[in-house]
Amino acid sequence: MKTTIKIQNLKCSGCENTIKHNLEEIKSIKNIQINQEEGAVTFDYENDLILEKVKSRLKNIGYPEVGEENKLSTKAKSYVSCAIGKMSK
Repeated sequence: MKTTIKIQNLKCSGCENTIKHNLEEIKSIKNIQINQEEGAVTFDYENDLILEKVKSRLKNIGYPEVGEENKLSTKAKSYVSCAIGKMSK
């Protein structure tokens, strides 16, 4: 199955790099595409359990789904994730 998740806090290529790296660690998803302009992550997945795992991973690294609470601590995580993504290019 293919889905697109709209996320918060996606600002730059550093964010994209961090998101892609983290999602590639989940073996059951493929064809990860990140669209910074739309604030969206698109990928193929096998089942709803994997989809929830992806959403949880995104939230844990500071990129919650649109509509979820976006606390200051979550925004701070996204800034750290962004910085790590920039350094690991």
